[in-house]
Amino acid sequence: MAEEKLLVKRDGEFCYPIYFENDFSFLSQALTDEGLAGKSMCIVSDSTVAPLYADQVKAELLKVSDHVCQFTFPAGEAHKNLDTVQDLFQCLIENGLDRKSLVVALGGGVTGDLSGFGAAAYLRGIDFIQIPTTLLAQVDSSVGGKTGVDFRQFKNMVGAFHQPRLVYMNMATLQSLPEREFGCGMGEILKTGLICDKGFFDFVCANYKVIRTMDPEMLAVMIRKCCAIKAGVVERDPKEQGERALLNLGHTIGHAVEKLMNFNLLHGQCVGIGLVAAAAISRERGLLTNGEYEQICHSLELYNLPLYVEGLSPMDILAATKKDKKMEQGQIKFILMDGLGKTFIDKTVTDQELLVGIHAICR
Repeated sequence: MAEEKLLVKRDGEFCYPIYFENDFSFLSQALTDEGLAGKSMCIVSDSTVAPLYADQVKAELLKVSDHVCQFTFPAGEAHKNLDTVQDLFQCLIENGLDRKSLVVALGGGVTGDLSGFGAAAYLRGIDFIQIPTTLLAQVDSSVGGKTGVDFRQFKNMVGAFHQPRLVYMNMATLQSLPEREFGCGMGEILKTGLICDKGFFDFVCANYKVIRTMDPEMLAVMIRKCCAIKAGVVERDPKEQGERALLNLGHTIGHAVEKLMNFNLLHGQCVGIGLVAAAAISRERGLLTNGEYEQICHSLELYNLPLYVEGLSPMDILAATKKDKKMEQGQIKFILMDGLGKTFIDKTVTDQELLVGIHAICR
């Protein structure tokens, strides 16, 4: 194995491993080790990833299963909706998958979110595993059991907490990522450091030249670090009743931008823009210095992430922000920064303060 597996566990609720590998050759053994051999399986993937990796994964699954079917949907956030979930259900039904079957999510964050929600709802819940193929999915969305789809113009509004049985990372898949997709993953990595680990944030900034070459050893260090941080948070707060909300740093205004841009900007790019907005509000409150604000902006520029968006009305962004699923009794649970590497949940952010952040990202 490439590295020792990492366990995500909460006593009495769940326990599953994250495997860090350099190919798919250990997948069948991992399934056997986790008691998942012999099940009927359905590979769920999109039209970009399926041609690259579905055959390799299917060959491994057939070593431990007599029945492996495949569901492929059009790539893109625009297809992360209930219509696609219905098509998935049709595929599962037609192929005779039952309550002992397994959904295999092969792809990026959209695929993982959609597959996990489909598995959570089908027959009131069947098992699924994550095989993330993008950097963003490997460091963030594949771990933690948040699943869901977009409902009309509302992002991730329909979903469920449904933990995977295992997460299998073939880090070699990152070598096929376009630079834009790689940058999106780096946005989530920078976010992780800003939430709770200034040393890690500084490391990612200082080593940007090596990281941007997609050096495998450097990627492995970053991915495992992010997974370890997120696993700890998920273990302590699996259903986002408290601490887990910190992982939403940059997401509240970022999601609003993503919706209003009709998903023409990628999720990781919008998170980067949201980080700038959150940093601007934190600076306005005296929680960040000008130097720290500029350091955050510079870190995003190192990985070619946008700092602003063009053509959107600040008032439209404000209105979309207030429709966020993280609203609680009419108040936004906003994540603010108190210096670099420290964050907290605040429910007192005013519309005027939100507009400070929004104006910082509008051109």
